[in-house]
Parts: sequence; structure tokens; C-alpha cells
Amino acid sequence: MRILIVEDEAPLAEILRYNLEDEQFETAVARDGLEALIALDEQPPDLVVLDWMLPELSGLEVCRTMRRKPELRNIPVIMLTARSEEDDRVRGLDAGADDYLAKPFSPRELVARIRAVLRRAGNRLDAEPLCVGGVEMDLEQHRVRRGGREITLAPTEYRLLKVLMDRPGRVYSREQLLDLVWGRDIYIEPRTVDVHVRRLRKALNAVGDRDLIRTVRSAGYAFEPANA
Repeated sequence: MRILIVEDEAPLAEILRYNLEDEQFETAVARDGLEALIALDEQPPDLVVLDWMLPELSGLEVCRTMRRKPELRNIPVIMLTARSEEDDRVRGLDAGADDYLAKPFSPRELVARIRAVLRRAGNRLDAEPLCVGGVEMDLEQHRVRRGGREITLAPTEYRLLKVLMDRPGRVYSREQLLDLVWGRDIYIEPRTVDVHVRRLRKALNAVGDRDLIRTVRSAGYAFEPANA
């Protein structure tokens, strides 16, 4: 497995490189956002460890650029940052990051998160297209269609829809969705789920379409197929 480390602090980049190679990962290092995009185009890695605050182009913009490119959009990203406020964590995840680690952190924790994210990514890429109730998710192309209509989703809404479609009819609490979509180790207010469900509904439902996401009072949300 090859990991691209994007970090402008040379001592930290060297610590990350040493620890990852000690765990038998192949590594490459980029010192700024523009260098990272060049490295991604030349030799796409299996995962990117991406600092938020970078010269030339921020980690947030690098992540957004990756998610816009078909050949890069499925590469997992773990964002590193000194920012610890909830709004900043949400911004990073909304930009397409798969996980978020606030500085300072231990190399052992980073390695554990890398392995967990790679496992999840492997499961996504090996899966067949998911088709439920007129909605089709192409997990390799990262595309969603409803009745032949192309639906554009932000990364968080995409992950949320995937969780709901995996078990149609099952009611997920907000806490369960936080764990499954954002991860167990990231603290975000449960109300954040409501915001993303509203965005997902707006994207899925054209005028006259049946609402596919059912709100269960005091319980949570469920995906209800149109033919249910």
C-alpha cells in the first residue's frame, strides 16, 4: 500500500514517513498543496494523509479537487489539522475527508486509522452497484442516479445515502448515523445529521418525486424504497 503524506512541516513529515514505513507502507511526501496535486496525477496512492494548513493550496482545496476528479475521487483521505472546533471538523469531512485527526496525535493512532479507512475503502470498491427503489449507486464511479436522472451529492451526503440504502426500511438513530458516516472517534452534534438529511432529500427528490427518506419521530431516519 502506498501512502502520500502531504505536510509542510519537515520534522513531522519525517516522523510520519518513518512510522508508516516501519509498518510496511510505501510512502511519498509532498510539501505543499500544488506539489500534492502533481504527485496525485503522476502516481495516485492508496491513501492520502493531508495537512489542512499548507502553502500554495490548502488541504481543504486539495481534498475538494480530488473529489471532483473521477480518477482521484475514491482515494481515501485522512485530514490532519491543529483545528479542533466542531465546525472545522465538519468542513473537513464535507470537503470529502474520510477521517479527521487533530494535532497533536500519536503515530500509532494514525496507523490504526489508516488501516480502518483502507478496510472501509476496500469494501466500497469491491461491492456491486447498489440499486434500491429506483435509486442506483455506482460505488466504483461514485455516481448516483434516480430514474435515470444524475444526482450530484457532496461526499458526506453520499456516505449517508450509502448507509441508509444498505438496509432499506431500517431506522437508524442520529447517534448510529454519526458513528457509521462520520466515525466513532469524531465528536459532532447529533443535529448535524438533520442538516445533511435535509441536503440529501433536496438532492434526491425532484418535483413530484416521492420522499425516500422517512423521519421517525424520536427515533431517527430510514430509507423507504419508492415501491414499498
